[in-house]
Amino acid sequence: QVELAESGGGLVQAGASLRLSCKYSGRAFATYIMAWFRQAPGKERELVATITPGSSTTYTDSVQGRFTISRDNSVSTVYLQMNSLKTEDTAVYHCAARHYSGFQYNYWGQGTQVTVSS
Repeated sequence: QVELAESGGGLVQAGASLRLSCKYSGRAFATYIMAWFRQAPGKERELVATITPGSSTTYTDSVQGRFTISRDNSVSTVYLQMNSLKTEDTAVYHCAARHYSGFQYNYWGQGTQVTVSS
């Protein structure tokens, strides 16, 4: 029984920064790979960033150099620091989790809206 709860979204102007948080409730947070996905209206869901239990990270090309994913195992929380936001970053951002021994993201948060205006 794992629950994920995102927070930190909002409406900002292009060039601004936001930090999203995802609080994990359940057992064995440090054994899960965590990820941020996003979905904009009319577009497919996109994998934005991942972080392993050992803090290895991946990013989609469009956010490389602007976004940073991190985790704090002591408080079972994953973060997405978003800098230099662009209008094309506008989307609902979802946190997701998969066990390191698994093959899919089994747990999903409800999402937080990020809107970037020009």
